[in-house]
Amino acid sequence: MKKIILMTAFIGFVCFSKVNAQSDDNGPKLGIGVDFAFPVGAYADAANYGVGGSLLYQHPLAESLRLTVSAGYLRFNGKEVFVGVKFREGYVPIKAGLKYFFTDYIYGAAEAGVAISTANGSGTGTALAYSPGIGTAFPVGKRQSLDFGVRYEGWSRSNGTRSFAGLRAGLNF
Repeated sequence: MKKIILMTAFIGFVCFSKVNAQSDDNGPKLGIGVDFAFPVGAYADAANYGVGGSLLYQHPLAESLRLTVSAGYLRFNGKEVFVGVKFREGYVPIKAGLKYFFTDYIYGAAEAGVAISTANGSGTGTALAYSPGIGTAFPVGKRQSLDFGVRYEGWSRSNGTRSFAGLRAGLNF
């Protein structure tokens, strides 16, 4: 309950602060972030969680609209598949999309691209990646901003879909 109250207070502060996230610098931005993934559906049977990093480039198209290009690495860890051998799987997602700011701080985003498996062998390869999400970005300097986002992400290919709820915390500059 304390976490919910603190998160609500934090979001309220961000939404009602008088600092304008877009007015200081409306130019292109590069961001670096840490990503966390929590598998859902059938993928949760094998993987417990994923963690990784990402780069995000944003280019303004209009006052509230940004073109995004992102690339990163996610490593999923999971349950024991054999005695002493745990599930591990790595991916390099590469996506492009749009980010639309509903207010100075709150945005919706949609991206699509590919997720490339870093493993060798059967069941590996490239998957179609798609991810809708929402987030908040607020300034911490003249050109820097903190960016927190939540998304659903799916990676579809012939042998099924791997899907997860994702969290990203990043610094844009």
